Amino acid sequence: MSLEIEVKFYLDPSLLSRGEILDRIEVLGGRSDGRIFERNIRFEDKANSLLERNALLRLRKDRRARLTFKSEVPGISAQDRERFKIFEELEIEVSDFAVTTQILEALGFHPVQIYEKWRETFVMGECLICMDTLPFGEFLEIEGKRETIPGLADRIGLDWDRRILETYLGIFAQLRTALELPFSDVTFDQFRGFSGGTTPEDLSVHIRRFESSRQRPEHLTS
Repeated sequence: MSLEIEVKFYLDPSLLSRGEILDRIEVLGGRSDGRIFERNIRFEDKANSLLERNALLRLRKDRRARLTFKSEVPGISAQDRERFKIFEELEIEVSDFAVTTQILEALGFHPVQIYEKWRETFVMGECLICMDTLPFGEFLEIEGKRETIPGLADRIGLDWDRRILETYLGIFAQLRTALELPFSDVTFDQFRGFSGGTTPEDLSVHIRRFESSRQRPEHLTS
């Protein structure tokens, strides 16, 4: 079983900048694999059964194309669920993004949501640090083992009590409702083109509500 164990932290621009975090990672010896743009398509069936099972079927395009399936892991302790986001992850590289989309559609799946981000990945021992820029904010994600993630977060200078266990699409779903956003795709063009008066401060207030000291939601997709 391939487990994805991770937490994320919101980089509130009023408190901590992306540049400051990058400096700290560099001092700690983090090695960057470069910053790349990701475009993701989430697929669903007619009955929305993946959503009902809290599972994700995703096709991602960055430097390569990958098909990913994520699902909940039975038997995870309540303590671990409060500390980390843990899912089983199955992933394969595919040679043709468009043909893979056609195969999924022929099997009865259909695209329901597009989401984008810029990601810079750093290797830190047995952990991966991902600096993610989404249309609604900057985040840092740490993926690794249960026993190493908290210590690395502390070394970077992050407050463990402010970790986020929600996924990016889970965050967006609640932002969309709270701010009455008129779109479902999480793309940079959508946010740039929205003239509904939403400010970065509005987004920040709502995103901070996902920090673990306040709540621990468990929606899937990242």
